[in-house]
Amino acid sequence: MQIAVQPSQPDYSPRQNAVLDSALRLLVDGGEKALTTAGVARAANCSKESLYKWFGDRDGLLSAMIGFQASKVRTFEAHAGRLDVGKLHELLVTFARDLLEVLSGDVSLALNRLAIGQASRDGSKLGHMLQERGRRQIGKRAGALLEAARRARLVRFDDAEEAYGTLYGLVVSDLHLRMLLGEPITEKDRNFDRRAERAIDAFLRLYGTSENTAAS
Repeated sequence: MQIAVQPSQPDYSPRQNAVLDSALRLLVDGGEKALTTAGVARAANCSKESLYKWFGDRDGLLSAMIGFQASKVRTFEAHAGRLDVGKLHELLVTFARDLLEVLSGDVSLALNRLAIGQASRDGSKLGHMLQERGRRQIGKRAGALLEAARRARLVRFDDAEEAYGTLYGLVVSDLHLRMLLGEPITEKDRNFDRRAERAIDAFLRLYGTSENTAAS
């Protein structure tokens, strides 16, 4: 049985996904002020009643938008088959490349800049949503892959969160911060295939077992 690489896609219909795409584009083009239920309804050519039915209030819509973005970072079904060295490397590189693509996109940058702008406000909800519906959901799925690799004795670590933190740091390094600050990004920086390969090779040198090293 083959291991399946899949996006962790919320159970939305194609029409609802199209609405979320419209809402994300509205945020990128017009900023926070443009992201109203009336504005989204116009942009997506749907009724406000449908928006409330599908996503609830504005916070529910934002939460759905963040989850929709996070789902673009593909992972695998832990029960879908046996993990070996080659498949682990392939899955980790796919994860790393997807993560870089999502974080570097206009939507992610817009959401994060908006959250940073609200960070000084008491009880800023967007930052919490980005953590809970974005980074932590991605981390849970990546953690499931790392745990499967540990059970298969392909990697060795004592603290799963620490191992994931190392993986994230190797993949992203300071690139996301530089993009958030508006620093020009070079073609070398945007070579996500090469960046992902190098990050995963470094991660497996740190955490790979002798079996993994011998097979690579």
